[in-house]
Amino acid sequence: MNLFTGESADAFFGGDMPEAARNLLHQAAQSARGEVGALLWTAQALAPQALGIYYALYKHHAGLREFEQAERAAQRGLLEAAKQAGLAEDWRQVAPGSVPDGIDFRGNGAARFWLFTLKALAFIALRSGRPEDARELLARIAALDDQAHIGGEVIATLLACVTSRPGA
Repeated sequence: MNLFTGESADAFFGGDMPEAARNLLHQAAQSARGEVGALLWTAQALAPQALGIYYALYKHHAGLREFEQAERAAQRGLLEAAKQAGLAEDWRQVAPGSVPDGIDFRGNGAARFWLFTLKALAFIALRSGRPEDARELLARIAALDDQAHIGGEVIATLLACVTSRPGA
């Protein structure tokens, strides 16, 4: 499934996927829950340039509430996407006025994956009990995605609910 268009596809975020890594992703999709992580990390080691593997990794670990591992996968994916898109390694340095010409956060590809991964990091931070980190990430997403195409407002709503509770 193409995450951005919703169309059924065997392409993983528009990038090249070596056959061995592709096979591991398909195997992970069919495997018992306890085997999935090892298969995905193996695929990542084989194809560190393949952004779809990072997505699978952080979704897998977040789903198991393994937020440290989810964050590690998302951070690695963010760095790889920044490299491919020509963005700064530190996401805090990517601001509306500093984005190189030709970077399109709305099109399929590394720049959109980068922004989408910022959203994942905001979710992970929120679920890990770090609302201020989530707020900082969401502010950057809002600055770069002023039309809310990436869906950061969903996490912003969760953040508002969490921080408005007594004792939060």
